[in-house]
This record gives sequence, C-alpha cells and structure tokens, in this order.
Amino acid sequence: MTIGALAKAGVVGVETIRFYQRKGLIGTPTREGGVRRYGSEDLRRLRFVRQGQTAGFTLAEIGELLELDAGGDRARTRARELAILRMRALDQRIAELRLARAALEKLARECSASDAGPCPILASFNV
Repeated sequence: MTIGALAKAGVVGVETIRFYQRKGLIGTPTREGGVRRYGSEDLRRLRFVRQGQTAGFTLAEIGELLELDAGGDRARTRARELAILRMRALDQRIAELRLARAALEKLARECSASDAGPCPILASFNV
C-alpha cells in the first residue's frame, strides 16, 4: 500500500507516518517503481504506536517496546517493568480524574440547589 493508504488504514495523517519514520518507529521502504510500498507489518507497527500513545507511553518507551519485540528472547522483564510503570501512572491519573469528577458533581449539585445568588464555584472545588 502507498503511504496514503497506510495513513488511512491507521487513521492518521501522512505527516504522522513521516514523523514516526524520523523517530525510527516505522521503517521507510525503498522505492519500487518510484513509489514506496508499505505492508501489513508496517500497519501493525503503526497501530501499535498509536495504541501505545493512547496508553500513555512516550515515543521513546514505544521505541523500546518495539525493540524488545524484535529481540529473540523478547526481554520479558523489561517489557513487564514498562507495563507496570505505565499502569501505576494510569492508576494515579485515574485517581486524579475521579477527584475532578467528584468536584464537578458537587459543583453541578450546588449550582442547581438554588437560583438565589451566584453559583458557589470556588467552594465546590475546595479552593
């Protein structure tokens, strides 16, 4: 497939693919008849990069995971370590988001309690 087809299949822009290529996350195939052709492995890597970003991994960490995947023994210890570190960071973020949601629920509840006076915005966030 062409870079445009790869971008469409991966739901990204062509420039995103080029950026990932510059970072070494996706290979740059040689030209065949003046056109670069990408295969299913390129699409798999592209999707992995996007999913890794969604999970909160940095591009450097994603690159490390890709290198580990390419290794013979798959370096289970390091891959597991990276996953555990990412899960801990996500758990912390989830806790922060739950607190933010609770503050918004309190704000909505207190603002709908009465039409008299201003909405107690600052008080709702315990500022």
